[in-house]
Amino acid sequence: MRLRLLALVLPIGLLAALGGSAADARTNADTLLSQGKPVIASSTEGDTLAASKAVDGSASTRWASAEGSDPQWIRVDLGQPAAIGRVKLSWEAAYAKAYRIEVSDDGTTFSSVKEVANGNGATDDLTGLQAHGRYLRLVGTQRATSYGYSLWELEVYGTSDSSGDTQAPSVPTGLKSTGATATSVALSWSASTDNVGVSGYDVLRDGVVVASTPGTQYNDTGLSANTSYRYSVRAKDLAGNVSAASAAVTVTTSAGGTGGFVLAAAGDIADRCTASDSSCIHPKTAKLVEAIKPAAVLTIGDNQYDDAHLADFQKYYAKTWGKFKDITHPIPGNHETYDDVPYEGYHKYFGSIATPQGKNYYSWDLGNWHFIALDSNDFVKEADLREPAQLTWLKQDLAKNTKGCIAAYYHHPRFSSGDHGDNPDAAPLWQTLVSAHADLVLNGHDHHYERFLPQNANGNPDPSGPVQIIGGMGGAPLYPVHAAHPATAKIISDFGVLKLSMTDTTFTSQLIGLDGKVLDSSPTYTCH
Repeated sequence: MRLRLLALVLPIGLLAALGGSAADARTNADTLLSQGKPVIASSTEGDTLAASKAVDGSASTRWASAEGSDPQWIRVDLGQPAAIGRVKLSWEAAYAKAYRIEVSDDGTTFSSVKEVANGNGATDDLTGLQAHGRYLRLVGTQRATSYGYSLWELEVYGTSDSSGDTQAPSVPTGLKSTGATATSVALSWSASTDNVGVSGYDVLRDGVVVASTPGTQYNDTGLSANTSYRYSVRAKDLAGNVSAASAAVTVTTSAGGTGGFVLAAAGDIADRCTASDSSCIHPKTAKLVEAIKPAAVLTIGDNQYDDAHLADFQKYYAKTWGKFKDITHPIPGNHETYDDVPYEGYHKYFGSIATPQGKNYYSWDLGNWHFIALDSNDFVKEADLREPAQLTWLKQDLAKNTKGCIAAYYHHPRFSSGDHGDNPDAAPLWQTLVSAHADLVLNGHDHHYERFLPQNANGNPDPSGPVQIIGGMGGAPLYPVHAAHPATAKIISDFGVLKLSMTDTTFTSQLIGLDGKVLDSSPTYTCH
């Protein structure tokens, strides 16, 4: 046992002198960790040259970056921390003359472990790296050709930290249904713990595993109407250890077979006023939400004005829109940062509802819909080659999505005819959602209502793009509206609440005014 441990840190020759063999050392260093693992890249030349092709184990498929641009990178998630001893790069003709290998524990902060200044293509077999991390990134800094960077295979070898792990994760707790339609049941539970790390959860329906998921939420679809189902979950780790099943819950689907549900949404909500003031709007928009009877409420940032202290949330927001807190999926706006400690009041008021996955951004499912809640405050252009952590997360989240319809919501709109106007900083978010064929994007920030036709990445009408709706009319004073965009379908400078009617394949939207009348209705859109 002592010699096996030493094999991780001692050179092969020295290990042999101590009584171990060179073969033992190579075995520990040469376990392939990267094949088939999640991978993202700074760019791709085309759909057939995706980043995943570099870790698919095939010598006839490849990843290629965009042509003519430095730097470019490709990053693989090994799934768990590992001691990395070797990286093998099989280059296509478009290779890197200069590049570096980096590792990271969190996928955001990387450290360099190997730099190559005079690469000559073909195959680079880099050994003796003595690195450790969950994520490995190859950063090309100088192209050898006029094209981009292209790899047949990126292979990472080493020893995962879970080797020899025999301890199962703790049993999941807090399993509950967060919503049910005629054809689906949404579930959530509290995270398990493990001595190395939880890799995911099995979802059991009536005692049979129906799905595995990395997170603590799951939406079970394709069910029968008016039928009871018994659910439990169990945790697992990468070593194959599995916990006992959680306490079970029984959920009954609703009658009918459309899989439909209704949502209420708005941003820029609670000014510092109460119902005793007849000009105070947020008590009136809260009554609209109550009348809509939504399955969930989406708040699109700037939930509380002006400085979003906890005391302000408790005095104003809590007494109106706070009635729907248990079914609210919030996001922060810029006013949530206006506190002695940015976000402090927002986090303390909403609690875990604001950060269900540990960050201000997260995702959740209902029916056949995948909802992505983003924090556009966190999205800024960076001078170096690292993309913002939130964008990295978004790409990974979209890649894992199995639902047929996608909706995203964040505060600062990419396009707006309002006082703030277009927001170029939101362009990478918008581009990523367009590329993923998202169906609906909700924003606030500008205090008016604006519904756009489906748009492409440049903001031009395009039926294959998402529908963008600005819903900043939840209660804060209205802003002036300027000339409409080419893709604007409707602008209304008035207060109200957005009502969204969703099925498993379609959606429609309505703006409900303070008098309860419908001020705008969209066509019925079919999910991409």
